[in-house]
Amino acid sequence: MRAETPELLRLRRLWNEHVHTPSPVGGADPREQEVALYASWIGSVVEVVLARGSIDPNLVKMLETRRAEGNQRVFRAAGELGESVRSYVARLIAIEELLAQLPIT
Repeated sequence: MRAETPELLRLRRLWNEHVHTPSPVGGADPREQEVALYASWIGSVVEVVLARGSIDPNLVKMLETRRAEGNQRVFRAAGELGESVRSYVARLIAIEELLAQLPIT
């Protein structure tokens, strides 16, 4: 078993914090749904990466596509929904950044 990179260790810590923090979204408000959808998407990628211990080329392509599309809607929703949602989204963005830094295997 190979040693985890600093990025993977940080991702594991951030994800652990994320899953143990109550979500500030989940209602019928479309802005909350936008944030929840983003959180779900990031979560699906993180769970695979943590299980594998690395990121594969297919996930990298998905991540690159998502990053090219941008996060304007998520940023706007977070800004409109208040500080708890802004903090939640900031953590998700940090997680996305870490995913983008992982070595591809």
